[in-house]
Amino acid sequence: MKILFCASECYPFAKSGGLADVAYALPKALAKKEDVTLMLPWYRFMDLGGLDLKLSFKTRIELGEKGYEVAYREGSFEKIRVVFVKTPPLYESRTLYDEPQNDLRFALFSKAIADFVQKERFDILHLNDWHTALAALWVKERPLDLKVVFTIHNLAFQGIFPAGRLEKLGIDRRYFDMEWLEYYGQINFMKAGIAFCDALTTVSPTYAREILTPEFGCGLEGYLQKYRHKLSGILNGIDTRTFDPRKDPLIACSMKRKIVTFKACNKRVFLKQKTDLPLFVYIGRLTEQKGIDLLLSLAEKLAGSPLIFAFLGEGDETMQKALRQIAGGAPNLLCNLGYDEKRARQMYAAADFLVMPSRFEPCGLNQMIAMRYAAVPVVHRTGGLADTVHTKSGRCGRGIVFEKMSKEALWEAIEAALGLYRHKERLEKIRAFDMACDFSFEKPAKAYLRLYARLRA
Repeated sequence: MKILFCASECYPFAKSGGLADVAYALPKALAKKEDVTLMLPWYRFMDLGGLDLKLSFKTRIELGEKGYEVAYREGSFEKIRVVFVKTPPLYESRTLYDEPQNDLRFALFSKAIADFVQKERFDILHLNDWHTALAALWVKERPLDLKVVFTIHNLAFQGIFPAGRLEKLGIDRRYFDMEWLEYYGQINFMKAGIAFCDALTTVSPTYAREILTPEFGCGLEGYLQKYRHKLSGILNGIDTRTFDPRKDPLIACSMKRKIVTFKACNKRVFLKQKTDLPLFVYIGRLTEQKGIDLLLSLAEKLAGSPLIFAFLGEGDETMQKALRQIAGGAPNLLCNLGYDEKRARQMYAAADFLVMPSRFEPCGLNQMIAMRYAAVPVVHRTGGLADTVHTKSGRCGRGIVFEKMSKEALWEAIEAALGLYRHKERLEKIRAFDMACDFSFEKPAKAYLRLYARLRA
């Protein structure tokens, strides 16, 4: 099979979240069996790391009454063919998503995808999130022997824009209907991907069930119910070659033999002191979705407890300010604003516990990375967290799970972690069990290949 995998971001070129990690790791796993091409936008702020890119071809894409010059440049990245779409609205952007004309930028990227698969034959077009969703519509308008897979990574972000932009985006007005793209008087890009794909996936089985409900459906639960016959959940993985505690160049002490020695060494270097206190970490966006507000509400209890808590992330300005103030008044609460991959990796290696109190989590990669580095996850049972963190042995992996989304339930989970830390033998068994779990992309890749094969049968 020839597969074209399209995403708006990919590590290490551009990253805002888990999508970039998936776009990096999944195509590599798929390419072990099939012919895979990765397609990405070319943003000016990208560091292409010396990639030798050659011009494939140039074209002019019409959207509405305006035309845009588009160049397709390609090279080889991690033994995979990668094609970058270069056009002024995408290239001249200063940020990944915080731009006033996101509708134009990603409509143009979607149209570039649709034009590319008309020029070059592919068997499977795999689209990811709303940034590529319009490609499903434009591909289905053409007589192509091509099957489309559309993956929802986070339903909370749907690509919703004013109805007045319809003509400028080159979208036929007949699609401005509640059965297609119309959403409370606006245009919804995500609906195009859902409606016009041949197979619809999410990044975990639990999240696939959750989005059919009002609590997690983000206003599209009814629309998704209509298309549930083509919906399934395939759990993400992580790139276990990148996240390898035995060889990771970003951490202070690599894994040799004993887990306890590995953790103690990395904790000592990270904290710049030796301590018998447990180290809890939070790594991620500072948003309500991630439950950071619950942790902030527990600041006084955390400050008065026999633990060290380190935060790393960026996001909501109010939460950043609150986190700064809290950390400034408590020596055992450490605040690192912004995002730094090296810092994050060092925290995983040093931490005894990773806390993820997410209100919803389509999949989550942090908990899998944490377990790879022998940090026990403390999570809210939702989405992919429910599929990857369990309280009983027998299912990978093990951790501490709280059911109710409340500060009381979160505090009980943290207290349970403190209790586990005192029982060293049990803690070491859980760490060893988690490190042995297979969170690679091999299983997800096999599941996607089976899905592709069914579509082509």
